[in-house]
Amino acid sequence: MKLLKEGADALGITLGEKSQEKFRVYTRLLLEWNEKINLTAVTQEREIIIKHYLDSLSLGSIVDLEGKNLIDVGTGAGFPGIPLKICDESLNVMLLDSLEKRVKFLKEVISLLSLKGIEAVHGRAEDYGINQDHREKYDYATARAVAELPVLCEYCLPFVKPGGLFIAMKGPSADTEVQEAGKAISVLGGELEDVRRLVLPFSDYERTIIMIRKCRHTPSGYPRKSGRPTKSPLK
Repeated sequence: MKLLKEGADALGITLGEKSQEKFRVYTRLLLEWNEKINLTAVTQEREIIIKHYLDSLSLGSIVDLEGKNLIDVGTGAGFPGIPLKICDESLNVMLLDSLEKRVKFLKEVISLLSLKGIEAVHGRAEDYGINQDHREKYDYATARAVAELPVLCEYCLPFVKPGGLFIAMKGPSADTEVQEAGKAISVLGGELEDVRRLVLPFSDYERTIIMIRKCRHTPSGYPRKSGRPTKSPLK
């Protein structure tokens, strides 16, 4: 936890004892469940802290989370949604994942950490993106290493309300993806606002954070039916 606290400090985020304890429990649950289902290939605690927790928290150093609504698309083991929620209780979080076993894990984490204002649901982005309870309802949509950017735009931009942001978390080599996503960003109602590059504390792990502003309503034909965005990306 010392490493996590110092890393958070380096990102400009203060982690109190209560939050640190939640991360301790989260780590224990992650490692226990990982023996039963595939949640992460990263199993060393130091690597979990840097590659999962600090990576997730890096978003909190870039955008204002207070009182906002965020959907984490393809959340997997809960990254970045759960770490962000632990650090800012006022943030409302929806965790969306297509694998039911992972959603069961997420629900146990939410329960044992006594987190409020956060929900985990089982489903595909293509289906939830046309659901009027979720379409254009969020200040932020995030996705972390789920698919290439043109596909991610179709998964995520329909969730974002006009004026909000889709934030894609990528590795160091994202320039080509950004160029290839130009058509998708435009068609889906967005505009590329910023591309930030950072190195995670205590590592040489480079991250690219792509911020796409939602400027117009997403046309009613998007997202397309399940499987179409990946088979035929908007390029």
